[in-house]
Amino acid sequence: MVALLSACATQYPPAPATAASSDYNYVIGPGDGLSIVVWRNPELSMNVPVRPDGKITTPLVEDLPAMGKDASTLARDVEKALSKYIRDPIVTVIVTGFVGPYSEQIRVVGEAARPQILPFKQKMSLLDVMIAVGGITDFADGNKASILRTAEGGKQYSVRLKDLLKRGDVSANVDMRPGDVLIIPQGWF
Repeated sequence: MVALLSACATQYPPAPATAASSDYNYVIGPGDGLSIVVWRNPELSMNVPVRPDGKITTPLVEDLPAMGKDASTLARDVEKALSKYIRDPIVTVIVTGFVGPYSEQIRVVGEAARPQILPFKQKMSLLDVMIAVGGITDFADGNKASILRTAEGGKQYSVRLKDLLKRGDVSANVDMRPGDVLIIPQGWF
């Protein structure tokens, strides 16, 4: 019977301790808040949300795609659009509310206290994610949890949440990557 149960359990390789790269560059996604400042033109400067379709609208600039761009690239696009009306506009875009594109959000499903989607942040660890979702439920099988890494074509890694959260074993902490899905299964007993 024990052999049957262990054969049914799917094991994944342990998640690598480090996964974040130092060259990560935040890209704008739907729901982000942006502060657009047009130098010497306060009437054109404003705070705008990125719409669900990934575009923004400001005075003199309608339906400009913002999703998937970094703040500097979007600032150059706004400058180009404003150059029809203003000579040599200088624009600064500051991201004020971070959500990020769907492809880079961290998803936590299963037996988390509060399953949710989190914006990815540079050097974000598994412990950071677990603090944000309030830990695991009493019914979670924390050491059977896994990370589905979309950045690696859907490769899955095992993680030891129970060891990390209940026993304080920091060796079980791993780096998260943009687009990771943390799956926390329910325990059988």
